[in-house]
Amino acid sequence: MTVAPNVYDAEPIPEAARAEIDRLLHSGDLFRYTAPADAPVALLEREFADLMGVKYALAVSSCSAALFLSLEALGLKQGARVIIPAFTFAAVPSSIVHARMQPVLVEVGENYRIDLDDFTAKIDQDIDAVLISHMRGHTSDMDAIKALCDARNIPVIEDAAHSLGTLWHGEKIGTLGKVGCFSFQSYKMINAGEGGILISNDPDLIARAVIMSGAYEHNWKKHKGPNGQNDPELAEAFARWQNQLPLYNMRLQNLSAAVIRPQLPELARRVRDGLANHDYVAGELNKSPWLNVPPALAPETRAPDSIQFNLVDFARDEDAVAFQDAAAARGVKVQVFGLSTDNARAFWNWQFIPGEMPDLPKTRAMLMRACDVRLPARLTRSELDFIINALVMAAEDVMGSEEAAYGT
Repeated sequence: MTVAPNVYDAEPIPEAARAEIDRLLHSGDLFRYTAPADAPVALLEREFADLMGVKYALAVSSCSAALFLSLEALGLKQGARVIIPAFTFAAVPSSIVHARMQPVLVEVGENYRIDLDDFTAKIDQDIDAVLISHMRGHTSDMDAIKALCDARNIPVIEDAAHSLGTLWHGEKIGTLGKVGCFSFQSYKMINAGEGGILISNDPDLIARAVIMSGAYEHNWKKHKGPNGQNDPELAEAFARWQNQLPLYNMRLQNLSAAVIRPQLPELARRVRDGLANHDYVAGELNKSPWLNVPPALAPETRAPDSIQFNLVDFARDEDAVAFQDAAAARGVKVQVFGLSTDNARAFWNWQFIPGEMPDLPKTRAMLMRACDVRLPARLTRSELDFIINALVMAAEDVMGSEEAAYGT
C-alpha cells in the first residue's frame, strides 16, 4: 500500500547554518544589537534587500509584526480606514486592529483575487491605505489597483507572506507598493519557524519602522543603506525620529537569521520546483468535471507552495464536507475554507473587527467551495500522483464518475 506523502514537514535546514548556530550558542550572542557590526540579522537584512532589489529591509519577529509596523510607519491616524481583501488570514485584519485602525473588507471572486468593481466602489469611502494580501500567492490585478491608489495618493502595503518569488510583469511582488512584508513561518518558502521582514525604498518609512521595532537609544546607527554603507537620508530620518516614537520590541534574533540566511540561495530552486509541482497537479485536477483550478493572471508568474481549487456543481454543503472526508480517508487533508470549523481565513470568524460585518456574498460563496491542499516544492512526481488520485477519486466518491457528469 502506498503511504500518503507528508506535506507538512519543511525542507531540511542547509548544513551551512549549523556552524553559525553553534558559534552563536557558544558565544551566547543572540541579540541583534550586541555586535558592533555584521550581526546575523543585519547581514540577513542586507542580503534580502539585495535579493529583492530594494534599498532597505528590516527583519522582525513575524510578518504580522511587519504589517503592523508598516501601518504605524506610514503615520496613519488612529481610526484610519485600510482596505484589505476579504480572503486572507486573520493576522492581516488583526494587524490593522492592533494599530487601532479600521479594516475595510472588499469582495474576492472565484479566482481568489480582489473583485475590482467592489474595490473601485470602496476606495473613495475615506480610505487611508490599501493592504493587498496576495493570499496563498494569488496576485490581484496590481495594474488596476495601483492606478486607482496612485490617482488618490493612497499608499499600498503588500502582504507578500505567500508570494516570495512571485513576479508581476517580471517585477518582484513586494516591491510594487510603498512597503512589502514577507513571512519566514514554517509553511512559507523560507522557514525559520517564525519571523518576518519588511522592505522599502523610503528612508523615512524605514527609519520609523526600525525605531518602533525596538532600536532603542542609538541602536538604529547599526542599520545601513545599500551595500552596507552609511546612508545620509536614512541617518537624517533616524535623527528626526529619535525619541518621537513608541518602541514595540518586535526584533528578530540572531539564531533565526542564522537559519534563514543559508536558505536564500535555495529560493530560486524552490520557486521553480513549486511552480512545476503546482502546474502539474492543476493540469490533472482540471481534467475532472468536479474540480477547477483557476488560472494565473497574464502578468503573473507564481511561486506556489500549496494549491487551491474550487468544487464544481457541489450544490450542497454536505457534499463538500463529504469530499473533504473522502479525501482524508484516502490520505490527503483538504481544507474547504468556509466549511472548516472556525477557519481563520473565513471572514465571518473575524469577530474582533469593530463595527458590523459586511455581507460579501461573492467571497462567502467562493469560500464555501474553495479547497486548499499543501503542496511543498520537495514533493516527488509519485507523491504528486498520489495527491491527484486521492482528490479526483474523492470527488467521484461524492459526485459519481466522469461519465455521470456528462450523462450517458
